[in-house]
Order: sequence, then structure tokens, then C-alpha cells
Amino acid sequence: MNLHQFRFVQEAARRQLNLTETAKALHTSQPGISKAILELEEELGVDIFARHGKRLKRVTEPGQQVLRSIEIIMREVANLRRIGEEYSRQEAGTISIAATHTQARYMLPGPVAALRQRYPRVSVSLHQGTPEQVARMVLDDAAEVGMATERLAEYDDLVTLPCYEWRHVAVMPAAHPLAAIERLDLDDLAVQPLISYHPSFTGRSRIDAAFAQRGLHPQFVLEAIDSDVIKTYARLGLGVGLVAEMAVRDDPLYQPGAEMIARPVGHLFGSNVARIAFKRGAYLRNFVYTFAELLSDRLSRALVTRAMQSGPDEAHYAL
Repeated sequence: MNLHQFRFVQEAARRQLNLTETAKALHTSQPGISKAILELEEELGVDIFARHGKRLKRVTEPGQQVLRSIEIIMREVANLRRIGEEYSRQEAGTISIAATHTQARYMLPGPVAALRQRYPRVSVSLHQGTPEQVARMVLDDAAEVGMATERLAEYDDLVTLPCYEWRHVAVMPAAHPLAAIERLDLDDLAVQPLISYHPSFTGRSRIDAAFAQRGLHPQFVLEAIDSDVIKTYARLGLGVGLVAEMAVRDDPLYQPGAEMIARPVGHLFGSNVARIAFKRGAYLRNFVYTFAELLSDRLSRALVTRAMQSGPDEAHYAL
């Protein structure tokens, strides 16, 4: 048996047993993948996949056990590569970060710039996506670090740690009727057209829960994944925007006397927690620990190390 066979089995499972897609993803031929899987099954003496003709239909019961072992093996292979990089290249390499738009646009620039200052030979690969995509990139080793508010703590194979708390604000033109109200309530917002994040993003679940608890049915006229898009349409008067507070903090359009205003609505929707995620069992290089410390004063190397050594039932930490 060999690592190529393990990769083929692992990728086939990830691609819903579609060998055509598996071959494309691994840049090889479908017959070559089929042959390698059959050879591995013959060596192990069990069928990893049940078949209908030449097509894979499902993972067998022993196949589930094989897949779990392969996941561990491939994770440790990735760790070996990182260890080699760590000691052969020391303070050089690439850190791959997956984040939602809000994190990438408003929270990561400072820590990324500080990391580059401290490690000038380290380059940064930044990927943006939905919270689910962020989690999947970390789980699939496409990224070492994940950053998001929603969903990350739902994955048992991720170690997640809280970075900071934040709240929503309501944004609108200074001439908007609600601009005269210093402390907005849910009734004020429920009768206005609203613009906010897609339901899977940036604390939107808290917004929906708050309205539902009061039996209110607000009209969301536009949903987006990008805070800047929400602010743009609010500026055009399409509706009241509900965005993360960091999206307006340094925006000149929201300074005193400017054309837009932001009203705090944390008292309505509560606090949200942005989290950092690592794949459980992964080997983290020195500059990854440094990046975590730059993200938040709550994230010391000792804390991250302790979390990475924890079991799955302890892998998620609260504030």
C-alpha cells in the first residue's frame, strides 16, 4: 500500500464517489484511480466501496474504518511536511488563511501586516468564503487558519478559539427618519426595509432570532456577504443596513457630521464572537502561533498549544 492509494480513496469519498471528479481534482486518469483502489482493497482483504458495475455506490462498513485510518495517516503526513519546512526553512514559508469577507477586510489587515514585518520571508495566501467554506478549507488542508463568526464551532475536527466580541450597528443616511432616534428598538427596525448579511454570515442568526422572539416579521430587501455592499445600498436609500461595527469604525462617511450615521444595536441583537480555527491534530509552525497572538491578546502560544492537544470534546472554547 502507498500514499497515492490513500489519497485516491480519500478524495473519492470527498467527491461523493464520483471518480471522474476525483480524477480531475488529482490531475490523473479515472482508470488509474480505479485500479489503485482495487489493489488497495485486495491488499487489505476488504471492500472499501460497494459497487454497481464499475460505479462506486457507497462506503462499506469496513471502508468507514479504513477512511478514518487514512484521514489520520494523511494528516500526519501533512504534519511531517510542515515539520520539515519548519526546521529547514526556519522563518520562511507561506501561511494560508481562510476567512469571511468581514474578517478579511476589516480585522486581518493589521495582524497580517504585523506578521510580515516580523517575518519578512513569510508570504500570506488569503482565501475568502462562506463560514462553511472556511471550515472546509481548514479541514481539507487548503488553509492552516480559519476565521469566521458563524459555524466554526460546529465541527468536531476543528479546534476553535474565541478572538474577540463584536456587535451590529444600523447604518443609514443622516436624513433618514430613524437617524433622530438615539436608541433604536426592534419595532423601529421591523417597519423599515432592511439590508443585511446572508443568513449564514456575520451574526445574522442573532438578528433573525431577536425578531422571531418578538413575533416580528421584518422585510429584508437585500442580503449580501459583503459589508461594503450593504453600506453602499444603505447609502443609496434602499433600506437600513445592519452590519458589523468594525465595518464603519474607520469609514470617513460615518464620522460626525458626515452623510451617513451608524446607530448601535447590540442591545437588540447581543454580542457575537469571532473565532479562529485550526485542524485538530495539525502541526503549527512558529509563525502561525505568532499570527494567532497578533490577532488577539487572548491567544497566547501556550493557550493554542493546550487547545491543539485537547480531545474532540474539548476542542471548542468559549469566551
